[in-house]
Amino acid sequence: MSDEKKNLSKMNEGDPISGSLVVERMDLKISSTNKFFIDIDLRGATAKLNGKVWDNAQVIYNKIKDSKVVTVKGVLTKYKDQFQIKIEKIESYSGDEVIFIEQTMPRSTNDFDEMKNEFLGFINSIQDPHLNKLLNEIFSSDDGVKFFKSPAGKSWHHAYLSGLLEHTLEIIKICDLMASFHKEVKRDILLSGAMLHDFGKIIELSSEPGFEYTDTGKFVGHIVLAVLFVDRTIKEKFTDFPSPLKDQLFHVILSHQGKLEYASPVEPKTIEAIILYQADELSAKTNAYKQAITKGRNEGSKWTRPLPLANNNSLFIPEDFEIQ
Repeated sequence: MSDEKKNLSKMNEGDPISGSLVVERMDLKISSTNKFFIDIDLRGATAKLNGKVWDNAQVIYNKIKDSKVVTVKGVLTKYKDQFQIKIEKIESYSGDEVIFIEQTMPRSTNDFDEMKNEFLGFINSIQDPHLNKLLNEIFSSDDGVKFFKSPAGKSWHHAYLSGLLEHTLEIIKICDLMASFHKEVKRDILLSGAMLHDFGKIIELSSEPGFEYTDTGKFVGHIVLAVLFVDRTIKEKFTDFPSPLKDQLFHVILSHQGKLEYASPVEPKTIEAIILYQADELSAKTNAYKQAITKGRNEGSKWTRPLPLANNNSLFIPEDFEIQ
């Protein structure tokens, strides 16, 4: 963040905290000793931290409860092996909250223009005229613009602006590599499915701080939302789109999470669908592991906490590990 005194992700227990932070959640609660306190989740440009206000909590809460950005002073402490700010002073931010939030939103560290141009290059490589026209229509629309800026998740993987573009591009590259190994694979269907598989996340997730799930996202889910969006585009713009091609495209989108218990409406039944499922797993889990390792390193640990994604194993944290 613009006035952060020190990179939050590299601070240690006992370090002073002083600066402005985005509010992701704030609640007034009652402790086990019947004392009011403020429980608040805060985000800087480099990390998220929970904070607690113990003194004069009711009065302070009423003053700042509508604030989206606050200025805090306090000390970085640990509670149950998690970093937490013991807040000594907190007040509403005096500047422009909208500008501050935009400047400090987490975003992909990759160059945006390079990613977008590479993505568009893959669209141009699609030889099937129906798929090529469909992709160009979707990704040149206002919704396509939204796709390029959206997060891919709330917290699990690629949970930052343009994370959806970064994640999708990783999957496209993996799929393209597999198609180069196996000439029997229908590359156009595979890569088109890769480009569209998470398109529904532009509806499922908000791009506002916290990346919360929308009501529509909770009710319908991004997989079905993607197919509904593509189907509507085909019906409105491309009435001559071949039905068998549409079925195969929809199948790779609908099955990309692999199993019914993983929220896929159907399981993979084509080579292309199987490749996309595995590519999605590889991209998402690698990114999630990177975030877990970074979090553990910032907490001063040599091993991560047990991770459900890794069968509840802890991952080793190399001393020189640094997300590029």
